[in-house]
Amino acid sequence: MNTAKKITRKKVQKPILLSILHQAKREHRKREQMFELIGWENLPEELKMEIEADVKGYIEELHGRYSTNCPFVQRRRESVDFWVKSYMDGICTLQTALDALKLKAK
Repeated sequence: MNTAKKITRKKVQKPILLSILHQAKREHRKREQMFELIGWENLPEELKMEIEADVKGYIEELHGRYSTNCPFVQRRRESVDFWVKSYMDGICTLQTALDALKLKAK
């Protein structure tokens, strides 16, 4: 009797920590590209982390994925623009900008 023997290959899985590291690197690269797109690539990491969600919203609108007319979103964007520009122009300290932009929990 001639029967074919099926050879199974084991899938080699990446170690979980290595997968997490690669994912984190991709996300960091994407985040840096967002900040470069609007000219804020030289901001300190603390400030970038504080306004990351806001910058994502800017980029989504720039790409035409959505648009908002919400007055609260507009006010937040004006605040982010004001404090980032104030920090970049040397008008305020990093800590002042961070304190002003920190989202308060309700």
